[in-house]
This record gives sequence, C-alpha cells and structure tokens, in this order.
Amino acid sequence: METKALQGVRILDMTHVQAGPSATQLMAWLGADVIKVEMPGRGDITRSQLRDVPNADSLYFTMLNSNKRSLTLNMKTPEGKALLEDLVQRSDVLIENFGPGVLERAGFDWDHLQDLNPRLVYASIKGFGPGPYADCKAYENVAQCMGGSASTTGDAEGVPTVTGAQIGDSGTGVHCVVGILAALLQREHTGRGQRVEVAMQDAVLNLCRVKLRDQQRLANGPLREYPNEEFGDHVPRAGNASGGGQPGAALRCAPGGPNDYVYVIIQPQGWEPLMRLCGREDLITNPDYATPEARLKHLADCFAVIEKWTGGRSKFDVMAALNEVDVPCGPILSMKDLIEDESLYQRGYLKALEHPQRGSYVQLGCPITLSASPVEIERSPLLGEHTEEILEWLGRSPAQIAAMKLAGAV
Repeated sequence: METKALQGVRILDMTHVQAGPSATQLMAWLGADVIKVEMPGRGDITRSQLRDVPNADSLYFTMLNSNKRSLTLNMKTPEGKALLEDLVQRSDVLIENFGPGVLERAGFDWDHLQDLNPRLVYASIKGFGPGPYADCKAYENVAQCMGGSASTTGDAEGVPTVTGAQIGDSGTGVHCVVGILAALLQREHTGRGQRVEVAMQDAVLNLCRVKLRDQQRLANGPLREYPNEEFGDHVPRAGNASGGGQPGAALRCAPGGPNDYVYVIIQPQGWEPLMRLCGREDLITNPDYATPEARLKHLADCFAVIEKWTGGRSKFDVMAALNEVDVPCGPILSMKDLIEDESLYQRGYLKALEHPQRGSYVQLGCPITLSASPVEIERSPLLGEHTEEILEWLGRSPAQIAAMKLAGAV
C-alpha cells in the first residue's frame, strides 16, 4: 500500500489566519491527519474575510486549509474542555497561534498538557519571543518591519517597503514545521514530547540573514556593491540590486505593461555575450566596462544599454535569448501569468478544485515533492464538516453528541 510521510501523525490544529494554518496545511499535504478546531458558528476568522462569493468561505481561507478536517469546539464550556482533553490525549501535535497566555488562561498550560499526554509536541507561534515585545500583537507587515526586512527593501531614497511574499506569516509557518518534525523525530529516541516555540520576528530575521551579514561588513568600510554611495552605519535599501556581489536589475520589455520586465544579472563572464546580443561589441574591451570593478562605477549606463535591447522584445523572448548564452535572468511573472501557466497545472502544483459553496477555484499545491509520499490536494473543509465524524471516533454516542450541541460545546 502507498503510504504518506506523515501518515499516522495526528495534529490538533488550534491556529487561525495564516501563520499557523500554513504550517498545518504543509503537514496535511504530507499525510498528517489535521483536525482544525474552530469556534462554533464563526470558525477561523478568515472564512469571512475578503469574501468574493456571498455566504461562502473566502479564498483566503480555502488557500490555507486544504486537506484538513474541521471540528467545532467551544473550550469555554465544561463539555468542550473535556472534549479537548480527550483530543489532546489522542494527538501527536497541538499547534496554536493564539495571543500570549490564551490557552494557559483556559486551563491548558504546558504542565497540564504534559500530564494529559507526555508524548505531545506542543507548538506555539507568537509575534515575538521573550522580552520587551512579548505581549505585542504582530501581523504580517509588523513582523516584516520588526524583523529587519522592510528597512532593506525599496529604493535608497524611498520609504521602507514590505514585500508581497508572506515571509512573516507563511515564512514563520515553515519554520514551525521544521521544529515540529524535529521534535517528533527526537520523540522516537526519548519517548517524550516537547515545546516548540517560533516567533514571527525571529523567522523574518532568519530570512534576512544576508542583510545582517552586510550590517557587519559595514564595520570594515563601505559596501563594495555601492562604492560611490554613503549610507552611514546602516544597510541600504538597494532597490532591485541583487545583493550577492553580482549586479542585477529589472529591465523594461515590450509591450510595456506593468509587469513587462525581465530581471538580468551581469556576471563577470556574462558581459561579453550580453554586449554581443545588444550589438555593442565596442563595450566588451572598453576600459570603463571591461571588468566587474570598472562596471560598478557605471551600472546605470550598463543596464541602460541592455534595456535598449530588451525594450523591443517580450520578456519571454528575452529570457529565451539570454538562456541561450547562459546569462541569468527571469521575467517578472504576475499572478495572472502564473495562474494561467499550463505547466504548473500539468505538474500538479496548481489544481482546480470544486467547493460546495463557491464552485471551482484554483488551489496551490505542496511545494515539496517526496518520491515516496505523493500529495493529493483536497478542498478545504466547511465549518464543522467533520464534527460528528470525529466525535463518533472519540466514542461519543448520538445522544451525547446531541447534548453537546445543545450545550453549545460543539
């Protein structure tokens, strides 16, 4: 029989919005049984946020909660609390991203959870680690700003800018998955679970480690990439510069739409083939352009020459031509470009799913491929869709289930 990598791992998902659900969705794709615990009547707040179809789960929710089961549970009721204790005893992982202290105030602190299930891995996602910000609220853009990303993103003369990539939320979710899997592996040797704690600020800073490198490089003088600029004692906002020691820029392409650009990197060995493509062989040996050091003083002119050539071609034609001569590049692909890319559907990374409320929608698949653990993408669950199924598995009789519903516990 074909098995999944995380088959047999049961995850009690008490997360909401994006950071936690992105983590549990990854583990669900890899075969874990993820039971999403939601408040009766409301559920995850993202079910109703940014709705595009009336009275249907939003795409915000569906994109982050595929392959899960939904259980409604009110842990403020005695019946709901008893049910949660029962679930903890039968789960391998509990993951939550409530505000600091929420589960503790409900009676589910780490000591109590350990008493219920010594093998439990208890994972928490918070905005900040211990310290002066521990009780502060964190959102995607707050995490990007306080994790260092925004200070280095944007143009040198412009305001700090957050990135469209969800490095604060989904980036933290990926970090959390690593911690959970490590704890599960260690449990195989020790027989006991442990706490896993991940802070959004820490995850963002980890993804910005190269910029932290540059902050330390400043102590030894100006950054080589910007020899003619004075940035004082802080890492500059470098626009579209590659930051890897090899100059790069987004250059305009035809027909001139908002995303008709291609990103081109000038490697030391790439200057000659670039100039031959552009019809500027005279610049191959010109002393102002012949070496990487000389070009650093004339980068704007270098890219202007290349852009004169790219401006008359589509970004895909430019990509094809540059790849032929081994020059690193990439067209700027919009969300429209990507959702219409047939190759992504053919390899299963994008998939059209049917939803009982909203009809067809496109779901992003698992970005990780395991040769012996294929992923089958399923739609997100309706609110409480699996409540009775899970209660029956826990041994509750029809009369007990009816009584719990009447008490508002589920």
